[in-house]
Amino acid sequence: MMSTPQGILALALPLALALAAFSCAFGLAKAVAAAMEAIARQPEAGQKIQGAMIIGCGFIEALTIYALVVVLLFGFGIISIH
Repeated sequence: MMSTPQGILALALPLALALAAFSCAFGLAKAVAAAMEAIARQPEAGQKIQGAMIIGCGFIEALTIYALVVVLLFGFGIISIH
Protein backbone atom coordinates (compact mmCIF):
# COMPACT_ATOMS: atom_id res chain seq x y z
CA MET A 1 0.00 0.00 0.00
CA MET A 2 2.29 2.81 1.23
CA SER A 3 5.45 0.95 0.23
CA THR A 4 4.99 1.84 -3.43
CA PRO A 5 6.90 4.85 -4.73
CA GLN A 6 3.63 6.67 -5.41
CA GLY A 7 2.44 6.05 -1.86
CA ILE A 8 5.69 7.29 -0.39
CA LEU A 9 5.55 10.40 -2.58
CA ALA A 10 1.94 11.01 -1.57
CA LEU A 11 3.07 11.20 2.04
CA ALA A 12 6.50 12.80 1.63
CA LEU A 13 5.68 15.63 -0.78
CA PRO A 14 3.16 17.51 1.39
CA LEU A 15 5.37 17.02 4.44
CA ALA A 16 8.41 18.35 2.59
CA LEU A 17 6.50 21.40 1.38
CA ALA A 18 5.10 22.06 4.86
CA LEU A 19 8.59 21.79 6.36
CA ALA A 20 10.01 24.17 3.75
CA ALA A 21 7.19 26.67 4.29
CA PHE A 22 7.54 26.53 8.07
CA SER A 23 11.31 26.93 7.91
CA CYS A 24 11.07 29.89 5.55
CA ALA A 25 8.38 31.52 7.69
CA PHE A 26 10.63 31.13 10.72
CA GLY A 27 13.54 32.64 8.78
CA LEU A 28 11.41 35.56 7.61
CA ALA A 29 10.23 36.22 11.15
CA LYS A 30 13.80 36.25 12.47
CA ALA A 31 14.99 38.52 9.64
CA VAL A 32 12.20 41.04 10.12
CA ALA A 33 12.61 41.01 13.90
CA ALA A 34 16.35 41.63 13.59
CA ALA A 35 15.79 44.43 11.09
CA MET A 36 13.21 46.12 13.30
CA GLU A 37 15.56 45.88 16.27
CA ALA A 38 18.39 47.37 14.21
CA ILE A 39 16.17 50.22 12.99
CA ALA A 40 15.09 50.91 16.57
CA ARG A 41 18.75 51.19 17.60
CA GLN A 42 19.82 53.30 14.60
CA PRO A 43 16.85 55.06 12.98
CA GLU A 44 19.13 57.00 10.62
CA ALA A 45 20.23 53.72 8.97
CA GLY A 46 16.63 52.59 8.50
CA GLN A 47 16.59 52.84 4.70
CA LYS A 48 19.74 50.72 4.26
CA ILE A 49 18.56 48.16 6.78
CA GLN A 50 15.12 47.97 5.20
CA GLY A 51 16.60 47.50 1.73
CA ALA A 52 18.88 44.72 2.90
CA MET A 53 15.97 43.10 4.75
CA ILE A 54 13.75 43.13 1.66
CA ILE A 55 16.48 41.55 -0.47
CA GLY A 56 17.09 38.91 2.19
CA CYS A 57 13.37 38.20 2.51
CA GLY A 58 13.21 37.74 -1.25
CA PHE A 59 15.95 35.11 -1.11
CA ILE A 60 14.23 33.34 1.79
CA GLU A 61 10.89 33.40 -0.02
CA ALA A 62 12.56 32.01 -3.15
CA LEU A 63 13.44 28.87 -1.20
CA THR A 64 9.75 28.21 -0.57
CA ILE A 65 8.98 28.72 -4.25
CA TYR A 66 11.79 26.31 -5.22
CA ALA A 67 10.38 23.72 -2.81
CA LEU A 68 6.92 24.17 -4.35
CA VAL A 69 8.34 23.69 -7.86
CA VAL A 70 10.14 20.50 -6.83
CA VAL A 71 7.00 19.14 -5.15
CA LEU A 72 4.94 19.91 -8.25
CA LEU A 73 7.53 18.28 -10.53
CA PHE A 74 7.46 15.11 -8.46
CA GLY A 75 3.69 15.29 -7.96
CA PHE A 76 2.86 15.51 -11.66
CA GLY A 77 5.39 12.82 -12.52
CA ILE A 78 7.70 15.05 -14.52
CA ILE A 79 10.53 13.77 -12.33
CA SER A 80 10.31 10.14 -11.26
CA ILE A 81 12.20 8.17 -8.65
CA HIS A 82 12.37 4.85 -10.51
